[in-house]
Amino acid sequence: MSKIERISKHSYALHMADGRVYTLSNHVGGDLDSMLWRIPMRNWEYMPQTIGGFRVVPYGMDNRLPEQMRDVVSDNNLAPGIIERQMGLLFGQGVFLNQISFENGEIRRIWQSDADIEAWLADWDYVAYIKGAMTDYLYLKGFFDAKYLERGHRIGRPARIARLEHIPAKNARLEWMDSRNIADVKHILVGDFENSCIGTGIRSYPVYDRKNPARFACSAAYNYTYSFGRDFYAVPQYWGALRWIIRGSEIPTIFKYVTDNGLNLAYHIHSPEEYWNQKRNVLRLAHPDWDDARVEEEIADLTVNFLQTFTEVLSGKENAGKFVHTTDIVDDNGNTCQWKIEAIDQKIKDFVDSQLKIGEASTSAITSGMGLHPSLSNVMVNGKLASGSELLYAFKLYLLSDTEIAADAILGPINQAIAFNFPGKNLRLGFYHQTMKTEESLSAADRIRNQ
Repeated sequence: MSKIERISKHSYALHMADGRVYTLSNHVGGDLDSMLWRIPMRNWEYMPQTIGGFRVVPYGMDNRLPEQMRDVVSDNNLAPGIIERQMGLLFGQGVFLNQISFENGEIRRIWQSDADIEAWLADWDYVAYIKGAMTDYLYLKGFFDAKYLERGHRIGRPARIARLEHIPAKNARLEWMDSRNIADVKHILVGDFENSCIGTGIRSYPVYDRKNPARFACSAAYNYTYSFGRDFYAVPQYWGALRWIIRGSEIPTIFKYVTDNGLNLAYHIHSPEEYWNQKRNVLRLAHPDWDDARVEEEIADLTVNFLQTFTEVLSGKENAGKFVHTTDIVDDNGNTCQWKIEAIDQKIKDFVDSQLKIGEASTSAITSGMGLHPSLSNVMVNGKLASGSELLYAFKLYLLSDTEIAADAILGPINQAIAFNFPGKNLRLGFYHQTMKTEESLSAADRIRNQ
């Protein structure tokens, strides 16, 4: 009789009656089933959901995309590290004020200080805001934030933005608009959407008016990079690699199950039926008062003792050269009944090799899908790490091609606030990246030395 055993949240083992074991990994009935495998319904923005009396644009098929991405990435051995590396590479040596200038037809950043802007930034935790926005952006290609005006504008003082506040993506949604145009969205809705806002309610923020920042005392915005064919929310760049991330996450679980519970048969022992029939006859003659049940109990004990003898002989390298004695029997038809011991080819190497190949394919797909060069993500390709020159050129290519779009989206809101609060300064925040140089290009005094 076959039996199904649960290995993990989305993995199962099917034990067949003949001893075979199949490991299964899927998400049928789970959160990701609706999101990834129901192809005809992957556009979840076609109709609103009503929560707490508000019509919201669902963020994912079941309005739980941020939590699903959190769970998928955290379960994988590669994805969290790659995102952390992306954050480190993008953040560089920190966030500083700069001014753009043009020299000889080339763009140049002039990094400088400004006491007024830096004093305003010091009044609130702008670094924590930037890191929160960066995290959501790298996970989801978009983030929510709120902007609060200073109270002085109520008594006639010039309006200024007091601070910006990052709103975790799992707690924010866009209000539904029948026009299906994100530019027409009037409110950002904030609440505990992971738990259907039960007990917390929903707070409604008017959408920030970039043309008139002083329009609302408190407003919110969804900052994102457009995803092709999406009306409202963006999807992460690793969207197409999600199946590989899930598959790669399940391989260690399958290996653990095979190690702990796998069927590791080394030998198959064939015992002749006639041998046990003669044992039964001997027992009945020696104990005429025993019934069939008592005889079978004794046969079971004899079987255990006999198999223990085989186990002691067949297991362990220290038993090499030992032997076991059995008796051949001739049945009534003159046929010889013999004990047979056959070695079993477990094919475990084929299984391990196949799983490792799947793991290698998932590693390649994950790093490619997440948009970071293997050299920068510290992933071994073909069993080796990248050389120093490969790492240097990968880093230079990353700075030249993969930072500006993300930096503009992440720092855009705070730079809009700086432009509104300090007109005429012509300064903006930017991520500072120190240029890497090869050891050959450095003077002897500046080169790294082994102590």
